[in-house]
Amino acid sequence: MTELPEGWEARNQPPTLFKRFEFERYSGTRNFLDALAALAEETGLHPQNINFSSTYVNITLDASQEASLSEAEFGLATQINLLYEKTEK
Repeated sequence: MTELPEGWEARNQPPTLFKRFEFERYSGTRNFLDALAALAEETGLHPQNINFSSTYVNITLDASQEASLSEAEFGLATQINLLYEKTEK
């Protein structure tokens, strides 16, 4: 298995990656969600589940090949981490 990107947890049945991103203000949450949407359009890879409130965003990435997580999910998780680092929290 590929090494988990920082802060992500692997879950089974079905195989997924999960991470919560926290923000001090709603503006940071909104900026992150806008950047995430742009990344998804650019890469053609989309999180299957996004939950958010004014100060957090939960993201779940499902395995694209049903049986196991692939390099695509791990790569997307890493890219999302980089977006978060660039976003005002």
